[in-house]
Amino acid sequence: VAMTNSSAQQGYAMQHDESPPSRPPDDRFHRALLDNVHPLAWRNPNPANKYNLVIIGAGPAGLVAARAAAGLGAKVALIERSLIGGDCLNIGCVPSKAIIRTSRLYAEMRAAENVGAQVPRNIAVDFPSAMQRMRRVQAHISRADSARRLCEAGVDVYFGDAHFAGPRAVAVDGKTLHFKKALIATGARAMTPSIPGLAEAGYLTNANVFNLTECPRRLLVIGGGPLGCELAQAFCRLGSHVIIAQDDPMFLPKEERDAAQILSDALARDGVEIHLNTAVAAVRMEGGKKLVDLVSDDSKISVSVDEILVGIGRAPNVEGMDLEAAGVRYDSEAGIVVNDFLQTTNPRIYAAGDVCLEHKFTHTADASARIVVQNALFLGRKRLSALTIPWCTYTDPEIAHVGLYVREAREKAIPVKTFTVLMHDVDRAVTDGEEEGFVKIHVRDGTDHILGATVVARHAGEMINGLSLAITSGIGLRALARVIHTYPTQAEAVKIAADAYTRTRLTQTLRSLTRRWLAM
Repeated sequence: VAMTNSSAQQGYAMQHDESPPSRPPDDRFHRALLDNVHPLAWRNPNPANKYNLVIIGAGPAGLVAARAAAGLGAKVALIERSLIGGDCLNIGCVPSKAIIRTSRLYAEMRAAENVGAQVPRNIAVDFPSAMQRMRRVQAHISRADSARRLCEAGVDVYFGDAHFAGPRAVAVDGKTLHFKKALIATGARAMTPSIPGLAEAGYLTNANVFNLTECPRRLLVIGGGPLGCELAQAFCRLGSHVIIAQDDPMFLPKEERDAAQILSDALARDGVEIHLNTAVAAVRMEGGKKLVDLVSDDSKISVSVDEILVGIGRAPNVEGMDLEAAGVRYDSEAGIVVNDFLQTTNPRIYAAGDVCLEHKFTHTADASARIVVQNALFLGRKRLSALTIPWCTYTDPEIAHVGLYVREAREKAIPVKTFTVLMHDVDRAVTDGEEEGFVKIHVRDGTDHILGATVVARHAGEMINGLSLAITSGIGLRALARVIHTYPTQAEAVKIAADAYTRTRLTQTLRSLTRRWLAM
């Protein structure tokens, strides 16, 4: 198939059914990105007689599986209907974290007095430059998994819409690919709420918000989950007057309440206008502005905004593949039905990543893809349920979690003891002026077995990894107390919590014996 960069981008916008801006600016960075993720005039190869693994979707899960399987000597085909890298590279993790970094710098400049520096005069936000840097970052990262590099790694790369031509074959671009095993890794897309007038007024999701070249003067964010909170804070720091409406009584409703409260306070300090327990009832256009009705309990107000960003969740991409022809069962909301080994109802076909998982994270897609390669090609019996999955919301401060929450442990009748360290008691957090937050580590009462942990801190996403390692490897809190941490670091909070556990093991009897020994 020959497909121009422009037509590939148009297809991408149409696929997501989004309102303008439907594509990024046509600058050298975006052209470099497209040259890697969907090269101009690409020609699909002639199919092999039979593939060991055919993968539909070249997002994180598909890319990991393709490289791993090809590296082990398998004959692999990878099919992508739009852009290699999937949401993570093109409309998710990479662009969002790039603009979050820029927005954080502006916030630091405005708060320079907190660390003994002068606030720069006339801080002017250069929004186009921030977005251009984002595209430069995308282009740079896209080189690692470009179509050409995948081919060099032994992967047959196909662009086009894939659909099953039976239980053991996939059709793409008029060609039929026969397989021994297949992997569906088509990801997910932004959900759109059924709000009267929203579609007519136009709205943004993660699929097109990163195409903006001008910062909206007034922005409404619908949804208080990770995406909504991250981008609400980022756009506020980049100059928007941001209004966020969340229909729950707190942000990040699955997180611990004190973590969500710290986030709410941080957003308010940045200037975000917060409406909790609030539903968006209707949208209408008036004088070139979007008027939005917000309803909370018995009150109703209308706000005027330039743009509306929707971030209420994600829906799996299960349409258009003729899954019925392959005997693959799916649900439009939950995604493709898989067992604990990630097999679908067709035992030759597997699924991985956002199309089938509850936890829709890039690192979970990566981990699930590795399970599929093991189970599909080498008769492995790796289980999804065996994974320990951490996650992080990249607000400022960040909120990270791994393992069980206290409420989950209690539901399982597991006795819990929690060790909490406030970041204002951590020397490095104090010297950095980043004292907001805490580290909470939950253990099974009477043991040092770590059940779960929550970290709220400037670098929580980095700090949670050590705790994830401890849980995965069965390392107890007592062992963490013996680990020497470099001083000063914010991660020392983990050691402080571990030391607190160690002190609880010093019983009154042991104290008496120790005093007698020392008195000898």
